[in-house]
Amino acid sequence: MDTDPGTVWRKSTFSGDQGNCIEVADGFAGIVPVRDSKDPSGPALLFPASAWSAFVTAIKSNELPSA
Repeated sequence: MDTDPGTVWRKSTFSGDQGNCIEVADGFAGIVPVRDSKDPSGPALLFPASAWSAFVTAIKSNELPSA
């Protein structure tokens, strides 16, 4: 996905300084673009907004197995 140069990317306030983060962009109807913060000019993955919401809810609820 090529996003507009004016796209505002954000990462979680829980992200540390180690640089192992993802960033998301708001303002896209029905999708959530996600990219690697270490490669801001690299590709973005697109997730349906409902899938991204379910993923975030599962993370917050500690429903995913830990590695």
